[in-house]
Amino acid sequence: MSEKIYGNTPTFLGAINGTTSPIDQADALIYGVPWEGAVTWGDYTGCELAPKVMRLSSGRYSGYLPELDHIDVFEQLTLADMGDVDVVPADVEETMKRIGDFAGNIWSLGKFPIALGGDHGITYPIIKALTEKTNKKIGILHLDAHYDNMSHHEGDKYARSTPFARLYELEGVRNESLIHAGIHGPRNKPESGRFANDAGAKTVTLNEIRETTDLRAFADELYDQASKGVDAVYLSICSDVLDYAFNPGGPVDGNGLTSYELLTLIHEFAKRGLVGMDFVEVYPQQDPNDFSSHLASTIILYVLAGHALHQKA
Repeated sequence: MSEKIYGNTPTFLGAINGTTSPIDQADALIYGVPWEGAVTWGDYTGCELAPKVMRLSSGRYSGYLPELDHIDVFEQLTLADMGDVDVVPADVEETMKRIGDFAGNIWSLGKFPIALGGDHGITYPIIKALTEKTNKKIGILHLDAHYDNMSHHEGDKYARSTPFARLYELEGVRNESLIHAGIHGPRNKPESGRFANDAGAKTVTLNEIRETTDLRAFADELYDQASKGVDAVYLSICSDVLDYAFNPGGPVDGNGLTSYELLTLIHEFAKRGLVGMDFVEVYPQQDPNDFSSHLASTIILYVLAGHALHQKA
């Protein structure tokens, strides 16, 4: 029976409770960022509930992946759950500071961190903290239907549609090694593509991924671009890079990746070496079977399986 991280909520994938127990032996650290800031369209989506529901859903899973040469992730790596950032729903600026402070403490431990969002606005303070704590130049593999690079949303420069605009401005990020991959669909705006191009970031559309004849080789090409001229590569995944057939608990975007395509890409990235990752934009309240929250466990395990292989290499 998994230890509870808070209330009736178990630690993610049976991890050590890092809020009460030593984590010296842990290789990877999970933490939640239950934050939803300004939305880009429509109404309340509930993605601040996702860290809790992902943890609850993870109780069904082991670390064994027979399709990946029978690796048992937890024979290779130990996972600790560090709890959640204490966000302030009414205060965007304070919450961004708290996310950055929490992530900074995590980065200082020198382990592999995994953030569960929350909306995509969390990525900026997490990567900012990485650059400040390590003084490393960072490349980013950003898997998403959308660029999320608008300058602001109704005056909010930390909204879910803005984090990559902030990251373009960050000295510790090499824009030419920032890869927007899986971009597709009419919920993008024409200026987003121009903003990416002007910043020097690279765009890889859904069709470019879908039409490749060798997905693993293509993953290597993307990694090579993201790792050029930098010290480390960070992975940020928005659930809507997936087609809504595979992501009923995410933004309503069709013509996306299959779960197989996403899992293959991120496993190959992790085999090459990642410094950390986040997974964002899951909306449990619109997903009565919690399919998207369940898929989070497989996504994290595929990355950890790659991370274990990288450590052995």
